[in-house]
Amino acid sequence: MALPAPLIDAAALRQLLGTATPPRVFDCSFDLADPQAGERAYREGHIPGAHHLHLDHDLADHARAPGTPFRGRHPLPTREAFAARVGALGITPATPVVVYDRQGAAFAARAWWMLRWLGHREVAVLDGGLNAWLAAGGTLDIAPAAARPAPPYPLGESLTPTIDAAGLQAALGRVCLLDARAAERFRGEVEPLDPVAGHIPGALNRPFKDNLGADGRFLPPAALRAAFVALLDGRQAAQVVHQCGSGVTACHNLLAMEASGLPGATLYPGSWSEWCADPSRPVVRG
Repeated sequence: MALPAPLIDAAALRQLLGTATPPRVFDCSFDLADPQAGERAYREGHIPGAHHLHLDHDLADHARAPGTPFRGRHPLPTREAFAARVGALGITPATPVVVYDRQGAAFAARAWWMLRWLGHREVAVLDGGLNAWLAAGGTLDIAPAAARPAPPYPLGESLTPTIDAAGLQAALGRVCLLDARAAERFRGEVEPLDPVAGHIPGALNRPFKDNLGADGRFLPPAALRAAFVALLDGRQAAQVVHQCGSGVTACHNLLAMEASGLPGATLYPGSWSEWCADPSRPVVRG
């Protein structure tokens, strides 16, 4: 049975886990206000066989050489460093991977995007996360998953593009910039995480939570497509740049576009936290 992508439902995952070549499963649960909460939740119960991926330790690189510019609150590691980490987790190009969390895929989407950034094709997000797994009759385990390390992942062509702050500033007015933060943060009415409130000039607001229904699952592809097509206003998906506060929930909008049949958009990894750290860059409120 092939891995459905980019979303997989809990029933399909349960079926795949019973096959001779089950996918590797990763719990990406995290809390920006309590960075250890995801690990605690993992230890309290996770999908059997799942490993934990930590946003700060596995999906970002906070090392910063003296004199180098700030790259945002969750800067990407180098592809080489992430390839080594992915190999240590036992992932090879032939390994099917499923990622999930307890936060509406806010963090699982980052893992999904980063694996595709590395060039990995066989990766899907569990639609509805752990709640959907439990609702489908799935069980939980408290034992840590056994390590099965592999060599560093072989670097190939990335499956998803990125843009840096200078490139985005030069492209303003020629790209469709979508901001995944909550509306009040986008407007600059509140800013709980970054030193400056507001948004990048020309950005449109698409809060990532709007991609989900009341059950915590992604909206049907047709509904997602209609919402994004309206925002694109005649532009192609390849003209879209996604950002948020630190390049995490922007991946949720990238995932939603992919699920709706609109692939090819770009991520600005530094996002608002990098943009607003330079006082020479323009800021809009309202």
